[in-house]
Amino acid sequence: MKTLPLLLLAISARAAEPQDFLGWYNSVYVGLSRVANEAAWRASTDVSDAHEGERTAANTALQTFLGDRVVIETAKQLLAPRAGLSPVVARQLDKLILAAGEGPGTIPEITAARVAAESRQASLQDGFVLRLEGKPVSANEIDRVLAQSLDLGERQRAWEASKQIGKPLGPGLVELQRLRNQVARAVGQSSYFALEVADYDMTVPDMMALLDRLVDDTRPLFRKLHAWVRRELAKRYHQPVPTKIPAHWIANRWAQEWDGLAPSVNLDPLFKDKKPEWIVETAERFWTSLGFASLPKSFWVRSDLYPVAAGGSRKKNSHASAWHVDLNEDVRSLMSVEPNEKWFRTSHHELGHIYYYRSYTQPEVPPILRQGLSRAMHEAIGDLAAIASTQEPYLRAIGVVPKSMKLDARQRLLDEALTSAIPFVAWSAGTMAHFEYDLYEKDLPASEFNARWWKYVGDYQGVASPTPRDPAGCDACSKTHINDNPAQYYNYAIATVIKYQLHDHICRRILQQDPHSCNYFGRKEVGAFLGKLMALGATRPWREVIREATGEELSSRALASYFQSLEKWLDKELRGQPIGW
Repeated sequence: MKTLPLLLLAISARAAEPQDFLGWYNSVYVGLSRVANEAAWRASTDVSDAHEGERTAANTALQTFLGDRVVIETAKQLLAPRAGLSPVVARQLDKLILAAGEGPGTIPEITAARVAAESRQASLQDGFVLRLEGKPVSANEIDRVLAQSLDLGERQRAWEASKQIGKPLGPGLVELQRLRNQVARAVGQSSYFALEVADYDMTVPDMMALLDRLVDDTRPLFRKLHAWVRRELAKRYHQPVPTKIPAHWIANRWAQEWDGLAPSVNLDPLFKDKKPEWIVETAERFWTSLGFASLPKSFWVRSDLYPVAAGGSRKKNSHASAWHVDLNEDVRSLMSVEPNEKWFRTSHHELGHIYYYRSYTQPEVPPILRQGLSRAMHEAIGDLAAIASTQEPYLRAIGVVPKSMKLDARQRLLDEALTSAIPFVAWSAGTMAHFEYDLYEKDLPASEFNARWWKYVGDYQGVASPTPRDPAGCDACSKTHINDNPAQYYNYAIATVIKYQLHDHICRRILQQDPHSCNYFGRKEVGAFLGKLMALGATRPWREVIREATGEELSSRALASYFQSLEKWLDKELRGQPIGW
């Protein structure tokens, strides 16, 4: 790689036109990205020292190219006469400079150290074995305990086991905090958090104001849900009603989703006779029914979709993800699908990412712009498919819900609010966003990691640890995104608002159906609407496209409207009961 800067200099000197430079840049970018993604795939699906070494080497080569001094200088020179550039050319150059900020060539030692540190952190995270009562336990097994057990002692032991990874990952996060901030500050950003926010064409104050507004907009309903949930859980566990909900009372390890509180809508028994393969194939049929093409055979051959067989020695990342390996036709998914409602929704979501990749993989979208309109938009499309997958008409159409079975609409709305909307905004726009803001923008000391984390969990989520936490620990590190997808969890909060805005538009304007009972399946006009949005890639400003597509600015109006009847029901249920914490 030592000769790369000279090669860049020679090529950039010949590039009299921006298109010449960008054509060359995109070609090299695709090649190096493919190698880095292949290495990351092997390291995530078969954790080993050898694969970790490959990932580090490939990421180093890619970052050396992205952050090369001549690449940055050439892009800035070509951007100088911005008024004379086409929007697509200007956006490519802007994205190129932001990508360079992830590892600028002006500080090669720091860039190399960051890549190596991230690889070490990922390897430790992927290969760590959780233990419950001294025995190895998978994340899925911990989730089963938290979803099913009524024994608070057993629940607490499982919850504590889920946090074991935090302490060993803590020192790595300290190192990454320093290195990530160094690369960001080398390109003029105030922190790594600010560098990630810049990808939205926003400043940090603007982003935090948006996130605080989302929290404030959903806070009234969240406080009522919180009051109802703590009352119901106290009944379930035969305990006094708490002010803040003990973390191990909730089924989710981070209390980001509050599953299992509307038992009449538990659909897991309806999937018991299904095979994991059926779950993923059904998700594909959902998308093809909208007019999208079947997935290529390579998807089924190269993906890693199911849990490692019992007794198998291979270790894999337990977090579901979608991959666009070559920024072209090679698309894959990493999951551990089991026949239950959670993986049914997750499979629809992950294939949403896959179909997004395929939609913008076309000549009109240059490789560096083959991404969502914004990072949140990618998540919104996946979440939109998840909403559609739980609509009653769809579940009946594909035979999951039998004709003889009646579903309680109010309980289903309550379940949706708890599992995929209201507590999640408090978690994503509140706890996660503010912790990572402090981590990077305020250089939060390691000695304060756990205290600050639990302050935000309490303030935003109304949740408390069952026992005092180790001041030297890092419970935040148990969330994979803190380590390997940093300073951008607010993507999911913004995506939550976008998905309800898109769902409202599709149901009311396109299908003329009730958003609470809306069936996308087989409706090609829905596919045409989504395909038009997804095909843009990142070629246009995201908020402008949302306004044009839905007729309104980014807004929580649709979300509030969707749950309006639930809030009225809660008002009656909670009459005379204290609200808030």
